[in-house]
Parts: sequence; C-alpha cells; structure tokens
Amino acid sequence: MSTKRTNSEAAVLEQYRVSIENAKKQPTISSIMTEYGYTPEVIVTGENLYSKTFEIYNRNKTEDDETSAAYATFSNQKDALKELYKTHRKKAKVVFKNEPVILDLLLLQGTQPGAYVKWMEMIKKFYDELTKSEELKNRLSRLKVPEEELNQASELISSTESARAEYLREVGESEDATQQKDAAFAKLDEWMSEFYAVAKIALEDHPQLLESLGKSIKS
Repeated sequence: MSTKRTNSEAAVLEQYRVSIENAKKQPTISSIMTEYGYTPEVIVTGENLYSKTFEIYNRNKTEDDETSAAYATFSNQKDALKELYKTHRKKAKVVFKNEPVILDLLLLQGTQPGAYVKWMEMIKKFYDELTKSEELKNRLSRLKVPEEELNQASELISSTESARAEYLREVGESEDATQQKDAAFAKLDEWMSEFYAVAKIALEDHPQLLESLGKSIKS
C-alpha cells in the first residue's frame, strides 16, 4: 500500500535508488542481506520495480508539463477572444441600445455567464447573427468594427475551442499517468518497506552500514 510521504517523490526515488544500489554493490551488506533472503536475484526484483516506477514517474511529469502548456495556450486564446468580444459587445450595445429585439437577438441583455460553455454559446450566437446580417454588420461598422475583426473573432472561437479540447485531452492523459504512477509507487513502497525492516534487523551490528542504504533507520 502507498505510504504517506514526508519527502518529495523525487527524493524518495533517489533514496530507494541509493539503497538498492548499495545493497547490490556493498560486499558486506550484500552478504548479510543474502543470509536474510535478499539474494542478488531478489535485489534485482526491487531494482526492476524501481526502474519501472522511475520511468512512470518521468512520464507523469511529462504529461503534467504538457497539460500546463496546453492550458496556457487555451487561456491565451480565450483571453484574446474575451477582450475582442468585450469591445464588440460594448459597441453593439451602443449602436442597438434602443432596439430590444436586436439586443435580445445578440444576447446583449443582462450579464455574461461565468460558465465556459454558456459563455461560448453567447459569443458564438453574437458573431453568428452578425455574420448572417449585412445590415447589422454595416450598422456596427460605424463604430469601427470592420469585417476583418469579425473574421478574427470567428478564428479565435475556433482556436479557443480547439485549444480547450487539447487541454482536456491532456488533463485526461495526465490523470491516467498519475494513477499509473501511484500504483507503481505503491508496489515499490511495499517492497522497500519490507526491505528496510529486514535490513534494520540484519545490519543491527553494523549501524554505519545502515547509513549507506540512503537513510537513517530509526529504532
């Protein structure tokens, strides 16, 4: 089972690496631990568990980094769209302020929703209606909202949705990698816990050698 950590996972892995390596290469430790069942073959089992955990740990770090990068891309696209829409919305409310039907059509009444999906629906509706109506576009253009900016908004909508999909995919992959890492750590922790318990007994008359296993084992 997984243990509650007081050190970082990187520090724990390094401690385990040192312990396994010295148990394999330090002659006295190797000889004594062999007498207690930790033969070279058994040590290789721990070594393999460590190697697998280290590999999965690094993969998880990579997935986390990719998730952070994907979120940054999504956030930047969303912020750019938000700012452009904010300007266009403000101008549209001025142009159509006395026309409640158009205000309703463009969803300009009331406050903007906080949830992403509803927010994006509102923005897409706004630009879809403007794109379909030459009259609305022409009237809005007098406050310097050219068609190029409307096209830019459409492109930002598309890129924001794509970036969000990529971010959510990375989140899923990162969560899966975290589960795999936790499972690998649980197996390695269990093996190392028993190893340290046996080493404490086996090396009772060699306290200095306990230190070479990478940590001080408390009595």
